[in-house]
Amino acid sequence: MSKKILAYGEAMVEFNQSIQAPRNYLEGFGGDTSNFAIAAARQGSDCAYISAVGDDHFGRSLLDLWQSEKVGTDYVDVAEGGSTGIYFVTHDDAGHHFHYRRAGSAASRYTAQELPLEAIAQASVLHLSGISLAISESACDAGLAAMAHARKHGVQTSLDTNLRLRLWPLERAREKMIEAFKLCDICLPSWEDVSMLTGLEDRDAIVDQLLSYGVKLVAFKLGKEGCYVATPDERRMVQPYPVDALDATGAGDCFGGAFVAELVAGRNPFEAARYANVAAALSTTGYGAVEPIPTRQKVEAALKAAA
Repeated sequence: MSKKILAYGEAMVEFNQSIQAPRNYLEGFGGDTSNFAIAAARQGSDCAYISAVGDDHFGRSLLDLWQSEKVGTDYVDVAEGGSTGIYFVTHDDAGHHFHYRRAGSAASRYTAQELPLEAIAQASVLHLSGISLAISESACDAGLAAMAHARKHGVQTSLDTNLRLRLWPLERAREKMIEAFKLCDICLPSWEDVSMLTGLEDRDAIVDQLLSYGVKLVAFKLGKEGCYVATPDERRMVQPYPVDALDATGAGDCFGGAFVAELVAGRNPFEAARYANVAAALSTTGYGAVEPIPTRQKVEAALKAAA
C-alpha cells in the first residue's frame, strides 16, 4: 500500500539528560527524519519510514515505536548482526549538546539497491535531510538516487538542511547538498546550516540562491522569531508561537513534519507554516525529541486559543 509521505534516513535511541545533579537520562528516540515522520503522523498524515536498524534491542524498540505511532515499517530493513545508533543529549547554560554513538550503524550501510522504488514513485512527498546524506557514502548515494527517482515520477521532495560537520567536511557537504538542492521541491533550512552551505549572510540572498537551484518552496526556520516562507512569487514572515521552552531537541524536525503534513492536506504554504510554528513551539515544552511532539488536537487547540 502506498504512503503519502515517505521519510529516509537514520533513527536512533536517545538518552536525554533531565536534571544536572545527579545526572539522570530519560530514554527516548531521535533521528531527524524519524522525528519528522512521527510529527507528520501525529497530525494525521499517512507516513512510512525508509531505513535500516540493527537486529538488536534498540532496533526492535524503534520498530515498536513506529508501529505505535502509525508510521509504516515495510521499508525498514533489519540488518542481521548490525547495530542501531544511540546518542546522548546534555544541557547547560549554553543550550543542548549532542553526543553520538552511530559509527558503522545499520542505517549508515544502507545502499541505493535497497530503496523501495515503487513506493517512492507512488508517494506524495519524499523527505530526507543533510544527515541522511552525511552518515556514509552509500547512504548519500541512496538518498540522492531516491530524490532523482521521486523527481522522475512527479513526486515532491522535501529536504531539511541539518548540517552536521562532525559527519562530513564542509567541502563535501556543499557539493552533495547542492546536488540535493537541485532535486528539491520543498527546502527547510536553518540559519546556521544554510549560511555555511551557501557562504551568504543575507536572508533574501540565501533564498534567491535556493530558488535558483529550482527549489519551489522555502520555509526558513528562525526559531523564536518564527519562519520566513518564500516561493518564486511571494515572501512572508510567519509569526512565532510563544511558549516557555524546556528543551528544543527535535523542534525543527517537528516543524518540518507538521509543515509537510499540512501541505499534503492542501493548505497553502503560509497557513502550513503558521500551523508548523505552533507544533514546533509546543514540542519544546517537554524533554526529548519524540515524546513532546503534539497531536493535531493540541495544535488546533493552541491555534484557536491564540486567534
